[in-house]
Amino acid sequence: MTDNSTSNPALQRRNKRYAAERRFRLYGIVSISIALGALCLLIGSMASKGWSAFQQTYLILEVELSKEDLAPGGKIDAATLREANYVSYLRKALRAEIPGVKSRRDRRSLYKLISNGASLDLQNLILADASLIGRKVTFAAIASDDVDQYVKGNISAGKGGKISSKQAAWIKALTEAGKVKKRFNTNLFSNGDSREPELAGIWGAAVGSLLTMFLTVLLSFPLGVAAAIYLQEFARKNRWTDIIEVNINNLAAVPSIVFGLLGLAVFLSFFGLPRSAPLVGGIVLALMTLPTIIIASRAALGAVPPSIREAAIGMGASPMQVVLHHVLPLAFPGILTGTIIGAARALGETAPLLMIGMVAFIVDIPGSLTDPATVLPVQIYLWADSPERAFVERTAAATLILLTFLILMNLIAVILRKKFERRW
Repeated sequence: MTDNSTSNPALQRRNKRYAAERRFRLYGIVSISIALGALCLLIGSMASKGWSAFQQTYLILEVELSKEDLAPGGKIDAATLREANYVSYLRKALRAEIPGVKSRRDRRSLYKLISNGASLDLQNLILADASLIGRKVTFAAIASDDVDQYVKGNISAGKGGKISSKQAAWIKALTEAGKVKKRFNTNLFSNGDSREPELAGIWGAAVGSLLTMFLTVLLSFPLGVAAAIYLQEFARKNRWTDIIEVNINNLAAVPSIVFGLLGLAVFLSFFGLPRSAPLVGGIVLALMTLPTIIIASRAALGAVPPSIREAAIGMGASPMQVVLHHVLPLAFPGILTGTIIGAARALGETAPLLMIGMVAFIVDIPGSLTDPATVLPVQIYLWADSPERAFVERTAAATLILLTFLILMNLIAVILRKKFERRW
């Protein structure tokens, strides 16, 4: 038998099409593999640098709480407890663990093993339980950032290092005595920002992000859906609606920093709203998210079959009833998906918030929309710019937390779409 595929022009063209299709599929597989590889590389890099931030080093000390100092005359007073010198108790306990440190210089080096925040933790412990006064208690004092990084193996000791040879010997002695422990870093999730890496946390930025995103969705969702309903269902197709549609599409592609400049010029300079507040941040991100919600909502409304509208009109429904009772419920999964994706994009934005002053160093946890605050992306930016080695792992850990939030929001969007989506 002879092979006609080499002589028949029609078969040759078919074989070329099949070969082109196979190449196209191969290109798609290669592209997806490269994208997944880059994603795994990114997450792996962040995880390798940030996993250690979820643990914190503590020094276990036997602290003797003097009753004469904390409760003079046997009377316990909250004001006296707050003004007591808890640093001296910690230093005395540390000297007891490392005897033989005589010179003033060596004592200063010894005291640097403990964080400045350890005395506040001891104060809070005594204020919570005054029965500890007059007793020797086992207290976990948070170690300084340099000690924490040394124990984790991120920095070395010796000449030119932040940990001296003597400090390394003291840490080794404490470790052999079972006085050095690594515990889950609750400060990372419960504290606001701090100049001390071992005390810095993301809670203040997380609350700022929640307040900002709450206002963003509160403003952008109803406005975006209402605009989409009007443009898709009620507006006449003419030159003005074409101009509006073109501008909405253009706004969706505008760089985010332009919205930050708008917020700086209008909301801060003209209206005098407070700087570095979730109120302004939410308004700016709402304006940035609005075009995305409008486009997604219009696409969802347009996907509803015309037969639904015709059937409702045939049953005597008014145009508003057709939209609110029939079209909108069917399009709601797509609208919700677009809203969540737009909110996820806004959650990861940094540039517009930098322009309105949300780059400030904020220690206190914001309690309202007008309190000074920052957000997770800006917090990551601030930590990445800090010179301390301990902030490197906290930057990576905060990035992992932010990526987790973004992945969860996109996963929720997919689940809701699958749950409520209807096919015709």
